[in-house]
Amino acid sequence: MRSRIICNSSLRRASRCVPRATPCSYPGSTVSARSASSVAQRPGSDYVSFPGAVKSAFTSDLKFALPSDHPTLPTYRVVDQDGNIVDQSFKQDLSNDEAVQLYKTMLMISIMDIIMFDAQRQGRLSFYMVSAGEEALSVGSASILDKEDVVFCQYREQGVFAQRGFTLNDFMNQLFANKLDNGRGRNMPVHYGSKELNIHTVSSPLATQIPQASGAAYALKMQRINDPSLPPRVVTVYFGEGAASEGDFHAALNIAATRSCPVIFICRNNGYAISTPTLDQYRGDGIASRGIGYGIDTIRVDGNDIWAVREVTKKAREMALQDGGKPVLIEAMSYRVSHHSTSDDSFAYRARVEVEDWKRRDNPISRLRKYMETKGIWDEAKEKEARDSIRRDVLKAFSQAEREKKPPIRAMFEDVYEELTPELRAQMKELRDHLDKYPDEYDLGEYEGGKTSLDS
Repeated sequence: MRSRIICNSSLRRASRCVPRATPCSYPGSTVSARSASSVAQRPGSDYVSFPGAVKSAFTSDLKFALPSDHPTLPTYRVVDQDGNIVDQSFKQDLSNDEAVQLYKTMLMISIMDIIMFDAQRQGRLSFYMVSAGEEALSVGSASILDKEDVVFCQYREQGVFAQRGFTLNDFMNQLFANKLDNGRGRNMPVHYGSKELNIHTVSSPLATQIPQASGAAYALKMQRINDPSLPPRVVTVYFGEGAASEGDFHAALNIAATRSCPVIFICRNNGYAISTPTLDQYRGDGIASRGIGYGIDTIRVDGNDIWAVREVTKKAREMALQDGGKPVLIEAMSYRVSHHSTSDDSFAYRARVEVEDWKRRDNPISRLRKYMETKGIWDEAKEKEARDSIRRDVLKAFSQAEREKKPPIRAMFEDVYEELTPELRAQMKELRDHLDKYPDEYDLGEYEGGKTSLDS
């Protein structure tokens, strides 16, 4: 009898905690459709009711679907290469001063890239990656996102960081890995990150940030389900078409689609994954067609048109928050004008004339400049003044960061545990003894506190 009572009470508790097999009331749920598809095939039905497909009509015509049967997805744009508005429904949603500020941010990234690339060639920096040709994509999309939205970048999104508030000093401190770097000098150059700006730190392994973004978006969704008073937020993740060739990309899109996660996938298709052109990467219709394949709302946009990027990102954010959350994929078409990194010579796998043609024919910075000149809010004098001012600011931040000392040597043992363990303290002492034994082999003057930081 006692066991029966316990069993019944357990069932009563379970019935209060576990929902019955009824259609889910959470926004964005597809339980109803799944339930319908699991019903056995009805006699005389003219469409498929197997669980793996819903409302697929039967046909007696044996015909494979061929890629050539489907037109290439169009690319949305607002302004053409000459700065002329081609989408007559477009209304500038920023003041002229705000538009100029976006342009200056793009200029700043471009000028910083050139200076830091040269600094690496001079041996003053170990590594750098420029974002030439992709400034509109990063600055434009970031200008739409809310400050509380969570962002995952790859390693060519300087514009995202700058637009969200990352300063020139922040950039330089990270690049020189000095004591003011919020990463404490532990990352390679261009591996920025900012907790305050809700941007996760960039990591080198390709595409790992994409499933992480899906997971973060799912977490945000569950938080709002448990506490509807929380403000709506989305996760945005940036990656290249080369990263989309990794398995992580497919896993990320699938979980985001099946879990209805509020995440915006932004793929910058710049034509090359290090030394691999898109022709050697895929045969399908770019990356956008994959979003459709995973059941994700998708659009392709001209990544050199900052106004088109803004319009698309604005709509994508609205869509991502609909019905409790859902993923959206943006494929932004651009061209990687620069080498992949300072470790790469892109002229080994593409013609120099191809790059020069793109620089001359279509450039996101020059396109926005032509647009502003057409409106009468920009001219050659303002261009020169802005470039000179930005260059001075970049060089000033560069000089300051280069003079700063490296973090204390002790820092390499910290931040793993709340307090240093006996094993770590023993390692510190061993390192200190080694430095005492070979005092002429190491330049300890560049580290804050020298070897004395190992004493405490």
